[in-house]
Amino acid sequence: MAICRFRALISLSKCKFSSPFQSFRIRRFSSSQVPSLLENVGFIGLGNMGSRMANNLIKAGYRVSVYDVNSDVMRMFSQMGVTTKKTPYEVAEASDVVITMLPSSAHVIDVYTGPNGLLHGGKLLRPWLLIDSSTIDPQTSINLSATVANCIVKEKKGDWENPVKLDAPVSGSVIAAEAGTLTFMVGGSEEAFLSAKPLFLSMGKSAIYCGRAGSGSAAKICNNLAMAVSMLGVSEALALGQSLGVSASTLTKILNCSSGRCWSSDTYNPVPGVMEGVPSSRDYCGGFASKLMIKDLNLAAESAKEVGCKYPLTSQAQEMYTELCRVGHETKDFSCAFRHFYAGKDEPLDK
Repeated sequence: MAICRFRALISLSKCKFSSPFQSFRIRRFSSSQVPSLLENVGFIGLGNMGSRMANNLIKAGYRVSVYDVNSDVMRMFSQMGVTTKKTPYEVAEASDVVITMLPSSAHVIDVYTGPNGLLHGGKLLRPWLLIDSSTIDPQTSINLSATVANCIVKEKKGDWENPVKLDAPVSGSVIAAEAGTLTFMVGGSEEAFLSAKPLFLSMGKSAIYCGRAGSGSAAKICNNLAMAVSMLGVSEALALGQSLGVSASTLTKILNCSSGRCWSSDTYNPVPGVMEGVPSSRDYCGGFASKLMIKDLNLAAESAKEVGCKYPLTSQAQEMYTELCRVGHETKDFSCAFRHFYAGKDEPLDK
């Protein structure tokens, strides 16, 4: 998995947006504006999203130390003057706040509770705040928050005697992570959320408080469920329009000034040639992989089962994206359903 993530980082540099490593030494802001409770930040998980989020924290003036299982990515950060650590526990010991951005619930659990994990030192923790920005199931977020709350901060930080965990998954693509325009959906202590807001706004354009522990994770899987279904609906409509003699560019103009307008039509259009700067314009490279959409749809389906909600659209979307992955498109952006499921046609860019 680590090798795949490293290759993905390298391949991104071939797309129409910059590498996450290009500006580390170029734009650093003064650390004088960084709140003392937040100045030492550990970041664990330097994949396509995490590397860019860490970069933005560094540029904002935070003292950042990092860890990832991928030694090649760690070497890149080290060569650019960023402090690297050998284990998650070492990151915790150097940090006031630790942020994790990892692929799955299992990875998050391992980083928190595994050998040399964040909680390796037992009940005493150096950081007063742990933030998980991974997309995981709400119950895991709730369980880890309870575990962290039973610990004690080694050295009292402000009014914080016990450490706090926030679940803070993000909405936004790799491009948004690089531009610092992510949206954070945050669950946990509202007081901790308000204290951590400068961190979130160094990496994103907005941070929305969702409620108790696990509610950020719940909001994220609901958001991605809506995103998956709307993308399939827009793709189906545009492919049908082409078959009926209406170009996708024309139908997109209609959707975007009519009741069918949505993010999948006006911001992330799935038809190659209709919109510049989106994955469909670069052979569906560098966006949100179909295999990740499957993961999130699985989380939504499991959550729906647990609370007894119907989920027919989730189930249908699961089947469609599973088929896309089965035939070899698992690393392509999820908008590739237009081409590879509906057999939609490219169109010349309308300038």
